Amino acid sequence: MRIAYRPIVLGLLAAGFSILLLQRALAGGGHYFPPVGDPLVNEECGSCHLAYPPSMLPAASWRRLIGDLRNHFGDDASVDAPTAARITDYLTANAADSGGRRYGEKMLRGLAPGEAPLRITELPRWIREHRKVPDRDWRHKDVRTRANCPACHVDAQRGYFDE
Repeated sequence: MRIAYRPIVLGLLAAGFSILLLQRALAGGGHYFPPVGDPLVNEECGSCHLAYPPSMLPAASWRRLIGDLRNHFGDDASVDAPTAARITDYLTANAADSGGRRYGEKMLRGLAPGEAPLRITELPRWIREHRKVPDRDWRHKDVRTRANCPACHVDAQRGYFDE
């Protein structure tokens, strides 16, 4: 009796490939960063721009950003001290080098230890991922700034930054 190995091998390959795809989907893919889960942080930060996932920056960056809200990229985004403390605690606890390490370590690659950039767009990974975007796309009326992630990443609010 001859056993037909080809269908068995093809079935095993298909099952293995499906498992790999499922794992990637469950993990959110390589461009997934858990969105802000704290309602206060989401409200305060998200009222003017995307409430950026905390795992996109190291804790030192978040401390610098929240420490100077009077001059938040040219705007006064000041909040009272208890609110600032809660925002800082949440962002630093979930930063790329803290609780958000599983997702954020990839953003820190190429960043010198202790470096604390103020902009996600200054990170080597961000620059690498966006190097082929033409300048005219950044100037488009619906984009206008490199910090406007939702203009190109429609699921950015949910943490997905795939194209």
